[in-house]
Amino acid sequence: MSILTKMLKKKQVQRKNDNYRQKLDPSKPEELVIQKDYSANVSRIEEELGHSADLVIRQINIGIVNGALLFIDGIVDGKGISEFVVETLMDKQISSREVDVFQYVMDQTVALGSIKTITNWNDLYNALLSGCTIILLNGYNKAISGETRGGELRSIAEPTQQLAIRGPKDAFTETLRTNTALIRRRIKSPNLWVESMKIGKVSQTDIALLYIKGIAEEEIIQEVKERLQRIDIDAIMDSGYIEQLIEEQTFTSFPTTYHTERPDVVSSQLLEGRVAIIADGSPFVLTVPALFVQFFQAPDDYYSRFDLSTSVRLLRIISFLIALIGPSLYIAATTFHQEMIPTTLAIAIAAQRENVPFPAFVEALIMEVTFEILREAGLRLPRAVGQAVSIVGALVIGQAAVQASIVSPVMVIVVSITAIANFSTPVFAMAIAARLLRFALMVMAALIGFYGIMVGLMIMAIHLCSLRSFGVPYMAPLAPFSGPNQQDVFIRYPFWAFKDRPKFIVKGNVVRTGENQKPKPPKQSSHKSDKLEENES
Repeated sequence: MSILTKMLKKKQVQRKNDNYRQKLDPSKPEELVIQKDYSANVSRIEEELGHSADLVIRQINIGIVNGALLFIDGIVDGKGISEFVVETLMDKQISSREVDVFQYVMDQTVALGSIKTITNWNDLYNALLSGCTIILLNGYNKAISGETRGGELRSIAEPTQQLAIRGPKDAFTETLRTNTALIRRRIKSPNLWVESMKIGKVSQTDIALLYIKGIAEEEIIQEVKERLQRIDIDAIMDSGYIEQLIEEQTFTSFPTTYHTERPDVVSSQLLEGRVAIIADGSPFVLTVPALFVQFFQAPDDYYSRFDLSTSVRLLRIISFLIALIGPSLYIAATTFHQEMIPTTLAIAIAAQRENVPFPAFVEALIMEVTFEILREAGLRLPRAVGQAVSIVGALVIGQAAVQASIVSPVMVIVVSITAIANFSTPVFAMAIAARLLRFALMVMAALIGFYGIMVGLMIMAIHLCSLRSFGVPYMAPLAPFSGPNQQDVFIRYPFWAFKDRPKFIVKGNVVRTGENQKPKPPKQSSHKSDKLEENES
């Protein structure tokens, strides 16, 4: 009986889901057509929306024709509706029956920038729930949609994660059109194409696809479109949903799509031939394809001199290696390879660990887990309290652990340097990958010492070389090695030396810098040189 009951319940749930999907996307053409009786249309909208309290319906009268005005309160510009829709409709009165009222309202009455004609219910619901104002007129089996999106929106502010000392201070918001406008202001080219689509059967989230026609490869653009169109999900709440649904490799700790909140970063990557994906309601924009070396490039690298940027980038890469293998090196050296430590230092470490009852691996594991808990708690606590709790907690717990002989002072230093080095990675997604792999390398070091670390790094290198991002090798231009494309990997060349775009992303329009761009001192004329010689004589 239990099996039959489960089967019946499963069929009931499936039937409800089928009815719900049919309600959202009816297959019968007659159910999609708007009726000529506007009052019947209004009643259907009220019933479909469950008589929602935020649905505003206003009856209108244009002489011989009655109608209704509908919009959703909170997501529209109320002042714009009053001035450019309601007042203009009230001023116009049509007495002749020979006039096409519908076309007259569209052409001479509604004073909005964008007006569309809607002929089916799906488009009507999408427009209404997206912030448009709907006008229904009696006797017409179509509706008028006016662009009146508005409401309370977050204004443009400074970035909160990817900070830069020098450069633009604006960041993306949760509004799709604001984000596309921030990119349009930087790239004033007609070749910047913006394509829109909706993803999510229930949420109907607006998605914008941006690329520069003539620079971005058609294969990459088509691949991005196909992956987005294959998404079949109820809702998209953030661009992170899309990131997880379009990536090529799921079982990896390394990010294969790049996300940023800076419009200048997205603009520069579009100029390199990448494709940007913007989701309405998310302040983070995705760019593909993404490369491993890309996650160590910060905006400051391109707003400062190339020698300063190169030195800071190399320091950033060294910090990533420290964050990755710092604790495992200490575990391997103190457990298996004591002969590699200088004698004086080895005696000092042995004296400090004399009263510690745990091996180096357990000691490092306790400190790493404790620090991860403190860091996570600091992120979740209120901002005014989180930093204080993290700092005080680390100091108090570290000092108490050393005095209680649970860990040694050297281990506290190693874990602290590792944590600080981890924060130097510009992108959080790559930093958290190092945090996860650090524990695996600690286990390998505790088993067979330095050999375990080398085996772990070799496995990680093989895994990285096997990854691809939208058809592009993840480790390019290092593997496969490309000499001409090393101008922005470890060493950032001067801008006058940036001759070509990355050839592993762009194959056609690769030239981005003209000839003779190297700065040169001004040439002195012979007349000035003669005067200088006379003055010297």
